[in-house]
Formats: sequence, structure tokens, C-alpha cells
Amino acid sequence: MRRRDFETILLTLESTPVLLSRAAAALSPSEARRRPGADCFSFVENVWHLADLEREGFGLRIRRILAEENPALANFEGNRLARERNYQDQDVDRGLALFARARAQNLEALRRLRRSDWKRSGSQEGVGRITLADIPRLMAEHDRSHGADVADILAIVRGHAATRCPGPTSAVA
Repeated sequence: MRRRDFETILLTLESTPVLLSRAAAALSPSEARRRPGADCFSFVENVWHLADLEREGFGLRIRRILAEENPALANFEGNRLARERNYQDQDVDRGLALFARARAQNLEALRRLRRSDWKRSGSQEGVGRITLADIPRLMAEHDRSHGADVADILAIVRGHAATRCPGPTSAVA
């Protein structure tokens, strides 16, 4: 990946916590917990999913790929964790803070990588071989997916139709 492309992706990744905070400010506590459908994540659940994935998914993958030779990386089971950890009843502000902190740490780790590190790889369950160079793109794709979910939640709260069910979109994350 060229340095310019990398910095563009990093700027996009840096914006996600800010955009989530703005969305949170536009929602009342009850709106933040409103599920647009039976199988859909609320805003709070989206935030906690992102926070946990950033720490236990992307962050762990970065650390393991750097420390181990071709580690086997488990899938992040977002739907299961949302139920087990009861995301719906968690504090949205705490989730936002955890996500912002973990995202900043991951971006700092990526910025510190040497040129040779980008080729280091692991094998992710459900995905296959990934390199450290793939991780920023995967993070950005995941952010876009949940950004669309949040946009739909905001549309529904404002009385508009959503374009899709803002639900668990991370079968493989």
C-alpha cells in the first residue's frame, strides 16, 4: 500500500469515533436503545460491538501478527458477544470512549510499523490469509457497514424509512 493511500484510510478510520459521538448527541437515551427490528442492533449495540471488535478483534490481530509467525486468528463472534455481554444495557458514553481509545491505539500501532512488517500475515477464520496491510482496509469496510447502520437508525428516529435493517453485520469480522 502506498503511503498516501494508507494515510487516507487512517484519516477515515480516525473520523469514525467522532461521527459516532455526533450521532450519540442526536439521540435520546431511549432512541439510542431502540431496535429498528427484531434482528437489528440498536445504536448502543453498534457502539459496543465496535468497541469490543476494535480491542478484541483488530487490536489482537495486529499484536498477534506482529508477535507470531502466521497465527491462526479466530473470527470475532459479534452477535454472540452482543447477547452474552448484554450490549443493549451498557452505557453508550463508556462504549464510545472505549472505542475511541482502542481505535487511537490501533492506528498508532499501524503508523509505527516498519515497511517489512506490512507483509506479516496470519490466517483468519472465515477469511483466510490476511496481512497487516489488509487490516486498515478491513477496518474501513467494517466502519462503512456500521456507519450505514447508524445512518439508518438516525433516519428511523427522524421518521424516515431505513434502507436496510441496521443489525448485526459482522458475521465475519
